[in-house]
Amino acid sequence: MIHIRPAHDLDARDMAAILSQIIAIGGTTAMTGEIDSEYILGRMRTAPDASAWHVAETPEGEILGFQWIAPHDLLPPEACSIATFAKPGRQGIGIGSKLFEATKAAARVLGYRWMDANIRADNTSGLTYYQSRGFEDYGRIDRYRMADGHVVDKILKRYDLR
Repeated sequence: MIHIRPAHDLDARDMAAILSQIIAIGGTTAMTGEIDSEYILGRMRTAPDASAWHVAETPEGEILGFQWIAPHDLLPPEACSIATFAKPGRQGIGIGSKLFEATKAAARVLGYRWMDANIRADNTSGLTYYQSRGFEDYGRIDRYRMADGHVVDKILKRYDLR
């Protein structure tokens, strides 16, 4: 059974560990380098009145994944950016689906009209995930240079909050 709840500061270490694991595997996120709890806490504290963070956990409290929405400098004020991360080896068990329901509700409460997902074009699982939630392609970034120098294309997907 998966439980969804708002993330809090004490979750930052586990969220950083999941994200670091995903970065180390490669191929699904444009983030590079080691992520620590201070990075997560910094992100959580940026625009706290305009963002929402949720974790998925087991009944025993093991964090299985997390999702956040936040404003982004390149988006209009009625839009937020979304990011989703599931613990490697635990994908496909409903983590993303349950997180998205909580995130959608939070986005509406925060007054957003649509969500933007910015996904590497070679991240087939991420593209499939957002497509299955109802996100639609609205743009593309060709030859995006990541912090480590790798160049990837990105697909921009949009979800209208009706």
